[in-house]
Amino acid sequence: MKNIPFLLLFVILFSNCKTDKKEEIETTQNTENKTEEPFTLTVNKIDSTQFPASIKYEGFIKNAVRWKDKQGDNIVITTETGYHINKKFKHEFDDSSDAELFAYHYIISNNEAKQNWKVYDYISDCPVDLTASFVKNTFEVTDLNNNGIAEVWLMYKTVCHGDVSPSNMKIIMYEGKNKYAIRGENKVQVGTLENGEPQYLGGQFKLDENFKKAPKVFKEFALKLWNDNLIENWEE
Repeated sequence: MKNIPFLLLFVILFSNCKTDKKEEIETTQNTENKTEEPFTLTVNKIDSTQFPASIKYEGFIKNAVRWKDKQGDNIVITTETGYHINKKFKHEFDDSSDAELFAYHYIISNNEAKQNWKVYDYISDCPVDLTASFVKNTFEVTDLNNNGIAEVWLMYKTVCHGDVSPSNMKIIMYEGKNKYAIRGENKVQVGTLENGEPQYLGGQFKLDENFKKAPKVFKEFALKLWNDNLIENWEE
């Protein structure tokens, strides 16, 4: 009889231990089964006053944006020089000019900027009309494949001509360090056919190997962007 209180105490303690252990297991399982919150891409426009001091760029800013994704804290800047004379180019004509464009992607950590990629293109030593500029309203940052890494879309034209002829046109897209490109020409109207339909020059394009193997959603977006901006708008 003297052992009964001791046995009851042992049973109670053993039961509590089992309960605690079960609760601990359930808590661990609940933590492991939590699903990751879906990534929402939020892109904010910024200006040069909001750049970290370590960011350097050339030209006049056309776009500047910032967002966060799986790569970290991102800033992309696009710039153009417009008509100017750059002494690094050789000039054979007294009245020739140059034009350059740039795009920079930086990843920011502790307010320090590390360049992830850079796009550069130009026209040099052009004695007639020249263009090296981004196509209006085509710059975009997306996450079309919902993988938490943003895609950056650039579209621009380069040409040196003194007549009505097509411009070289490109779409450059980066996802992380992966580059995708479409290269070709835009279309310009050069006359009217006998049936009254406009007659065009240009319009050819070619996808690079990365775009050929890219997810369908990338190709669809790229081709729509190309076709929406295919016809030269002389008023821009």
